[in-house]
Amino acid sequence: MNAPDYILSVWRKFDKFPMETLTKAWFSQRTIHKKQRDLSLMKEHRIQYGISGNCFDLAIWLLGEFRQAGIESYPIGHNLKTEKAHGAVIAVDEQGDRYLCDLGDQWINPILIDSQNDRFSGEKLAGFFPAVDVEIMPNKFSLEVTYYRPNGKISRQSYDTRPIDLDLFMDAAEFSQIQIRPKPLLEVRTPYKSETAHWEFYNWESFLSTTEGLVPDQSLETTEAWVERIHSKTGYDKQFLIEALNFYKELQRGG
Repeated sequence: MNAPDYILSVWRKFDKFPMETLTKAWFSQRTIHKKQRDLSLMKEHRIQYGISGNCFDLAIWLLGEFRQAGIESYPIGHNLKTEKAHGAVIAVDEQGDRYLCDLGDQWINPILIDSQNDRFSGEKLAGFFPAVDVEIMPNKFSLEVTYYRPNGKISRQSYDTRPIDLDLFMDAAEFSQIQIRPKPLLEVRTPYKSETAHWEFYNWESFLSTTEGLVPDQSLETTEAWVERIHSKTGYDKQFLIEALNFYKELQRGG
């Protein structure tokens, strides 16, 4: 089930990369041209502000790192050019086995999806998704993932695992960067006791998802307090956070 070390060594570079919509809101105010940043600009912003981006940013960045390491990989996605669009990556090992690599949903590890993995169908697997056991049902062109949460809730997600032409993927990424919903979102994997948990900030509330259940944070009233909390979880530049969060405040006020 575990990816080989040469795939994991690339994946581990992104362990502290949140998935968030703050960056696209912030960057939308800084350019009148292309909204999807190229890889070199994403790296510059990471160095300068500590930021990462949304699922398309992360997929494009991961693809670049895989290709630099000589690892075969390609983009996948669903609901492209809609508000429900999602982008991820498939990495292929030296034996031709494929691994789902989804930084956008903050998976802990890549997961094997090929047919020889059928023996795992029906088995709940830990250590791949924060605070959740997963069951995978791979098919030739698709993958269904079932998530079993500590409170007994069960949810499912389907992936189309066929390669997407990179130009089409970049077009979908550009479309996604233009779509800015009024509720800010940030998710990040974070150590908690002996596990990797999932901290989420969404629409001015935040909480930690663990195998023990949800741990809600104390509510906050000011942007400055949210800046401090998010900075403590991510290391993001505080001035960046002020500008991004104020953008969302204005958006929600209809400004």
